[in-house]
Amino acid sequence: MDDQDHVCLCFKVPLDKIRNYLEREDPAAASLISEVLSAGTGCQWCVPFLEELHRRHKAGEPVDLTVSPEAYADARKTYNKDGERPLSPEDLPKA
Repeated sequence: MDDQDHVCLCFKVPLDKIRNYLEREDPAAASLISEVLSAGTGCQWCVPFLEELHRRHKAGEPVDLTVSPEAYADARKTYNKDGERPLSPEDLPKA
């Protein structure tokens, strides 16, 4: 994903806004991303992805999702239709 690609599709929260929040505030829990930015509070599709971004931040790894925005949005459509989601963010096709 690129900086301006939306991680939270409901509230249009881009990756760079999440990165900036993680760097600036260093939240103790991934749930604080939702509390502060509202990401993950709509359909909740992005919650595992927010958790992965938080995990990467805490581990000192690059805060990124290696999925194309198109594959991400397509997987969300399936989730909204039948409730199925990948087992983890890494199960989505790579960008």
